[in-house]
Amino acid sequence: QVQLVESGGGLVQPGGSLRLSCAASGFTFSNHAMSWYRQAPGKERELVARITSTGGYTNYADSVKGRFTISRDNVKNTVYLQMNSLKPEDTAVYYCNTNIRWVTGPVDYWGQGTQVTVSS
Repeated sequence: QVQLVESGGGLVQPGGSLRLSCAASGFTFSNHAMSWYRQAPGKERELVARITSTGGYTNYADSVKGRFTISRDNVKNTVYLQMNSLKPEDTAVYYCNTNIRWVTGPVDYWGQGTQVTVSS
């Protein structure tokens, strides 16, 4: 079965850095785009960054451009989110996501989430 397992969250001071990882299994990782989303308390889940299957194209939310970098390792079946210059408003639960088009239709898959807290 499809599994996405995030790690790397934690408490960091403003201006600090964290690197999130998402280990994927149960599907052909190298064939699928991957995304990171986040959800802050009382807010809707929002797309943070997305990377194509080969890693050749990425896109970012305006709020994180220039600070976050999404990347992937198709040998390790892992997608990463490097977060620099973190701000308190980056505090949220971060989720790994992929959408797989099965014969029966597309399905969104989510990890369990990892908490990122930016605070002094």
